[in-house]
Amino acid sequence: MDNYFYIPQLEKRNKKANRFKIIAFIALISSVVFLFFFLSDMITKGHSAFIQTYVKVPVNINKETQEFSHLAIDRKKYGRIVSRAWLRDLPNLIKENPTWMDTNEERWTLANSNVDQYVKGKYHTLQPAQIELIEALRAEGKVEKRFNNIFFSKGDSKIPEYSGFLSSMIGTVLTMLVTMVIAVPIGVMTAIYLEEFAPENRVTQFIEININNLAAIPSILFGLLGLAIFINFFGVPRSSALVGGMTLALMSLPVIIVSSKAALKAVPDSIRQAGFALGLTKWQIVRDHVLPLAMPGILTGSIISLAQAMGETAPLIMVGMIAFIPDASVSLMDASTVMPAQIFTWAGMPERAYIERTAAGILVLLAIMLSLNAIAIYLRKKYSRTW
Repeated sequence: MDNYFYIPQLEKRNKKANRFKIIAFIALISSVVFLFFFLSDMITKGHSAFIQTYVKVPVNINKETQEFSHLAIDRKKYGRIVSRAWLRDLPNLIKENPTWMDTNEERWTLANSNVDQYVKGKYHTLQPAQIELIEALRAEGKVEKRFNNIFFSKGDSKIPEYSGFLSSMIGTVLTMLVTMVIAVPIGVMTAIYLEEFAPENRVTQFIEININNLAAIPSILFGLLGLAIFINFFGVPRSSALVGGMTLALMSLPVIIVSSKAALKAVPDSIRQAGFALGLTKWQIVRDHVLPLAMPGILTGSIISLAQAMGETAPLIMVGMIAFIPDASVSLMDASTVMPAQIFTWAGMPERAYIERTAAGILVLLAIMLSLNAIAIYLRKKYSRTW
């Protein structure tokens, strides 16, 4: 009689378990499909930004040209296909290539964004006469697509074909250095104190609850906090890597503290008890035994927290790091921008050439973040110990 009621209930539970497995599998497949479409879309749109079009046209270089670079080419014929930024930078190119002086030769020049988009088969606004000229130059072998070293060697520009990612990459490095130097030591030491040395009372419980709450609040609130404290109160230069790094450090601290506490708590108490049995002090046990065993978890949490901070835009907008920065920063006090802010700026530009640069910037940012996560996994496996 008992088996009569037991078997239907067991079958019912098995059916529920199977349904749950199917739903979980569908969710997994959906996330993989979404990720595939996202990456494929970014690669499709962004890979062309790493290639730039050059055209070979007559360039007349003399003393007058150095003062009025627009006279270096036949503006009526080639003015609409050669980049204005390349002509503007011509005096610097002459300094790098003194043999160009007092010459009138055909030289490879940077094509403007419309020509570049046409050659790549994308939307453009070229006139029929300009298209005819490009096709004539292409038939003569005077149109080439080359690796876009400008993207990695120049800063932002209002001219699409001359805009690069260098200033934002250097700004990101400086900002993350400040964030790492501030957030990681303070976060780890705070976690050690709260987990190993702090007494169990209402004060420490209140602190831990607030740290957990801070880890979940919107990131833009940390931007407001950085604006109020670091800029308005302490007078740190606006848009600088220093203020951006300190703001991101505030945002990263709760996550680092929580992950470090979890790593320390995962170390068995038998390790601590064995240390006490040998006559070691509390600090010696933590320094020589507990901390090394918890280090993989601490490193993983810290690196993932820094990678998350690298992808933040909202708090940095509040401290002014969305500014137009054509030149790379050389100090922590210089005006800087970061990769997410640069991507945000390019996404709002009206020129179609910025679409591929936006996607290319996303690919670079994703590559760096995935590299940081890979480093975290490697360090966790390398330094993990069994007990």
